[in-house]
Amino acid sequence: MTSRRAFLRLSSIAVLGLAGLPVLARAGVPAHERVLSFYNIHTGERVRATYWADGSYVASELVAVDRVLRDHRSGETVAIDRRLFDILYDLQMVSESHEDFHVISGYRSPATNAALRRHSSGVARGSLHTVGKAIDIRLPGRDLAELHRTALALRAGGVGYYPRDGFLHLDTGRFRTW
Repeated sequence: MTSRRAFLRLSSIAVLGLAGLPVLARAGVPAHERVLSFYNIHTGERVRATYWADGSYVASELVAVDRVLRDHRSGETVAIDRRLFDILYDLQMVSESHEDFHVISGYRSPATNAALRRHSSGVARGSLHTVGKAIDIRLPGRDLAELHRTALALRAGGVGYYPRDGFLHLDTGRFRTW
């Protein structure tokens, strides 16, 4: 059951989510810096990065994040779509969490994606993971169902809900759900 406070937050997001800018920026929340923290469950690596400051993305910080979100099987990295970080930042702020995002899957090379497809029907042929536009996460201390509802309210890209496996998929494609 959603609390009144959570309902009001989600309602505000739904209204604000109609434009193309990050939700908190549209809400007039001063954000001179945006910080995200990630924990890669496969490599054990962590990074806390000020990915955006004083109106622009911080290249040196993004390189460190891209490294932690690399394909852990092949070691390949790509520049993760910066809009994905904005979605994660909005999700974190609305969820009132300062925990590390636990990363199940960030970037996946096309070869890794093809190998995973051979073993699972749940891996898309044209996965946005292969172009650095998707991430599979969980947020410790936050109920996955509530996190899912919050992500849906953002209407900022694709949202996949995998309660049995305990993670949420987010991407920067068009808004859609599964």
